[in-house]
Amino acid sequence: MSLVESPIQIRSMVSALKPLLSAQAIVRENEPLSKRTTLRVGGPADLYLEPGSEADLATVLSYCKQHAIPWMMLGRGSNLLVRDGGIRGVVICLGTPAFHSLRINGAEVFAGGGVRLRSLAFEAKKVLLTGFEFMEGIPGNVGGALRMNAGAMGSAMFEVLNSVRHMDSEGNINESKVDQIPVEYRNCPLFKTHIVLSATFTGNTGKKDEIEQRMNECSQKRWKSQPAAPSAGCIFKNPTSIPTGRLVEELGLKGTRRGGAVISDVHGNFIVNDGNASARDILELIDFVKEKARSQRGIELHTEVQIVGED
Repeated sequence: MSLVESPIQIRSMVSALKPLLSAQAIVRENEPLSKRTTLRVGGPADLYLEPGSEADLATVLSYCKQHAIPWMMLGRGSNLLVRDGGIRGVVICLGTPAFHSLRINGAEVFAGGGVRLRSLAFEAKKVLLTGFEFMEGIPGNVGGALRMNAGAMGSAMFEVLNSVRHMDSEGNINESKVDQIPVEYRNCPLFKTHIVLSATFTGNTGKKDEIEQRMNECSQKRWKSQPAAPSAGCIFKNPTSIPTGRLVEELGLKGTRRGGAVISDVHGNFIVNDGNASARDILELIDFVKEKARSQRGIELHTEVQIVGED
């Protein structure tokens, strides 16, 4: 059981942790996660922490293990639904400069776990490296995208990945080649328990106009096919028989509302926040769509979005 059970214990944990961390670390109590997720919903984290270095990160993991405090990683907050009760324990985000290093040497790209995919795509474009254009529209960072085996426009992270440095829950650092890392559709089991510190990717030399055209195509396709309102991306994995967006449209569920949550009129596999949605509203819509797909088409839908926290 977590020792984080009251405001007094949270403050005690902050007092104990802060002296162990570098001056670059960021530590906040009861941090609202609604402002740190693309859905703009979710309760607070007991403790929100951005380590200032890899040593800080190892210290935090050691402290959590010693005191039986749960922890979870937070990337850019896409593909994530935080329940209204928030997160007990520590939420760790690689938001400080120590995890944002980005450099390119020939065809090889080195990126820290906190680097935004959009930044990686544009830096590769500057030196005429192709293979990264699809990242332009993924609202995540390197660590989160590898954790979810993210992809878009027919391409995916592990297709350009070379190797990953990662830290386990004991604070030990290892490096794995891409062929040593088992992956599944929108999931990499290793990074449920190991934190991505940095990764190297390999691209190919391309032509400026072709790279720009590919990035423009990705951008235009995204804006035409996806809603602009706050969302977490696709809510459900696609069943083998039919894309979920088409299924939702055929069931006549577009525009269905629960409170401030609405099934998008643009794409049926998106639930958007119209400005005042709660996590409960979104969860009710998810259950509603599941029930309709099951009862009317005999299809079991499974969520692609990660659902965490307490009600």
